[in-house]
Amino acid sequence: MDDKEKEKEKEKEKEKHADGTDVEEEEEDEEGNKRIVVLGPQVPLKEQLELDKDDESLRRWKEQLLGQVDTEQLGETAEPEVKVLNLTILSPGRPDLVLPIPFHADEKGYAFALKDGSPYSFRFSFIVSNNIVSGLKYTNTVWKTGVKVETQKMMLGTFSPQLEPYVYEGEEETTPAGIFARGSYSAKLKFVDDDGKCYLEMSYYFEIRKEWPAGTQ
Repeated sequence: MDDKEKEKEKEKEKEKHADGTDVEEEEEDEEGNKRIVVLGPQVPLKEQLELDKDDESLRRWKEQLLGQVDTEQLGETAEPEVKVLNLTILSPGRPDLVLPIPFHADEKGYAFALKDGSPYSFRFSFIVSNNIVSGLKYTNTVWKTGVKVETQKMMLGTFSPQLEPYVYEGEEETTPAGIFARGSYSAKLKFVDDDGKCYLEMSYYFEIRKEWPAGTQ
């Protein structure tokens, strides 16, 4: 079987399991031999919570495992949903810059501007609904004049549905400094989970300047 036929078989398996049938995955034993593990169908979280609801000990165990799940946020589908609400840029001594997602570019096409050689950090707010999202992570890749200059990858974790937004704040970094660091940058922001489901993929432009933009100092 050539590579094209293998890809076709994989696509058929994805379509086969999309309706909630058992899902098979491969794993290796200690000797390196592969074996098929049947995980069972993915079930909506609302349905899972209804199972064995009269069993007090099991109910408490589920509450401890899932935390305070808001049942109003649970849909009838098994697929989790993540909505990234905004990105806030934090820099010491400056007011927080809150950017709704998707970004709204200025007249020059930039989503925001940063001062060179300045400390900053990103803070994201997002809402999870329908089901538990496992292994949520984001990547932010930056290019200058077509050359990749940075790729940030961060594992956010596993989250259960709730009405209140989750907030994640990244580590503080410093923008590059000097005349050659200033100018226009392009970037792509992406949020995906362990299953490879993409919740946000967004391209944008920003600028690094000698000074902060007027009115934001």
